[in-house]
Amino acid sequence: MQTEFVLHTQGPGLYEFTSDVLQWLERLETDGVLTLFVRHTSCSLLIQENADPGVQTDLQAFFERLVPPSDNPAMSYLRHTYEGPDDMPAHIKAALLPVSLTIPVSQGRPVLGTWQGIYLFEHRTVPHQRKVAAHLA
Repeated sequence: MQTEFVLHTQGPGLYEFTSDVLQWLERLETDGVLTLFVRHTSCSLLIQENADPGVQTDLQAFFERLVPPSDNPAMSYLRHTYEGPDDMPAHIKAALLPVSLTIPVSQGRPVLGTWQGIYLFEHRTVPHQRKVAAHLA
């Protein structure tokens, strides 16, 4: 069973789409293993705390500090800058973070912890339409 989730982002940050996954899985009412895969090279997927929005803010701030834009003097070695100062740093962040997730499913529900949510981590500054492929086996 497969589907695709389309997420619209408005710049850097974590975009939770747990409810979209829940709605799809509830219709299937089955057990299995869910694989999610983001079909882009400048964003990532995460399972992260969804109770305190400060977690998402802190993660965004950490990765912005870890990998600053290419117009930062510390990043002057970068060559891939055609699409702006956020482009290559977004690829670096996506290389450091997962682009796929594997989640067990029981009775049509993902087996997540109490405070865990499923997020797309957008690394680009301009709005994007992101596609996440889902496969339940």
